[in-house]
Amino acid sequence: MSGMRIGVVSAAALVVLVLVMLAHGESLRPLEATPDRLTWVRDPRGYEQALIVGDPEKSGLYAARIRFPAGLRIAPHFHPDDRIVTVLSGTVSFGYGERFDETRMRALPAGSVWTEPARQPHFAWAKDGEVVLQVIGVGPSGTTPVPPGQ
Repeated sequence: MSGMRIGVVSAAALVVLVLVMLAHGESLRPLEATPDRLTWVRDPRGYEQALIVGDPEKSGLYAARIRFPAGLRIAPHFHPDDRIVTVLSGTVSFGYGERFDETRMRALPAGSVWTEPARQPHFAWAKDGEVVLQVIGVGPSGTTPVPPGQ
């Protein structure tokens, strides 16, 4: 498949995805949010989260920033919704699977993107310093831990 054709197919798929996501929840409203206006909330799992738009617990599109402190390890878990994650700063080690396995992790520096398909177990580690991520998904969302030993 030619590069131009792949680009057209990718653009069309993105448009369809956005239209489907908007059809399942409230419409987006105009928003301009600078980093200094975000409200960070501590999560019991050791990271901080700032909602940008939407609400992950409700139907519809949402976007959030996640800040991992240096050294934080996120155990294997999954979400009920499809998500797209972008590394905004730092380098995160990320892997797919039901066990935390360093050999299956890949270092993803700022600018990297990965997907979290619904119900796909994955894990992460802010091994070398603080990491800031942006997560975009279609709620309702949630987090289900993978029991150890699976």
